[in-house]
Amino acid sequence: MIKVSETAKHKVVTMMTEEGFDASTDFVRVGVKSGGCSGLSYELKFDTSSTDTDKVFEDNAVRIIVDKKSFLYLVGTTLEYSGGLNGKGFVFNNPNAQRTCGCGESFSL
Repeated sequence: MIKVSETAKHKVVTMMTEEGFDASTDFVRVGVKSGGCSGLSYELKFDTSSTDTDKVFEDNAVRIIVDKKSFLYLVGTTLEYSGGLNGKGFVFNNPNAQRTCGCGESFSL
């Protein structure tokens, strides 16, 4: 399961609307790919459909899809949004990450 904070929910809904997606029917696709300074990096994009191999979740009225491979790395993660002076953007609080980079966009297990 992936959780979505209240702040991230509001930002996701706003961004989806701005990009022509409907937050009540479309998805946030969350994934992991090789790369970044710690070995693995997060991917986040909007999608209109899921596949048979995707895991589908809903938390805080946000519909999330994750491919099976990425799901193993993301179990228990909370998606948050930071809009403070240190930068703006989505933040992944991943309890599985043993090491993260300074920017928070990559991790290793």
